[in-house]
Amino acid sequence: MPKTANSTNLHKSIKSNQLADIIGKLSLTKNAENVLSIDVRKVSSSTDYFIICSAETGLQVQAIANAVRKGTPTKPWHIEGLENQNWVLLDYVDVVLHIFKTQTRDFYSLEKLWADAPTVEITDEPQKHSQPISN
Repeated sequence: MPKTANSTNLHKSIKSNQLADIIGKLSLTKNAENVLSIDVRKVSSSTDYFIICSAETGLQVQAIANAVRKGTPTKPWHIEGLENQNWVLLDYVDVVLHIFKTQTRDFYSLEKLWADAPTVEITDEPQKHSQPISN
């Protein structure tokens, strides 16, 4: 979805990079794996950041989605995939979270589509906190 003046104003109180960090950290509270923040501002006009993470089970995918929905300062503009729990998308307009079951993530390799964009791994380990990943 292209950003519009109305959709961008929904999140004017928080910057997109701050929201991306909050979403990444919230996903870690439910043991999300391989949490990546992809800055797509220079390669896409549809959003600023993609957060991609994975989980082993559908229940964990659901738990991550619920933790993010309850913990963010704004509500998602759009939600998809809650029924099948293989790939859940939470669209916050400036930040889009993709929560995959590990096998589904491996199949789609979404992060490879955005290989030209700067990517940061979000971790809860102080020494590895938000390390850039070379593309």
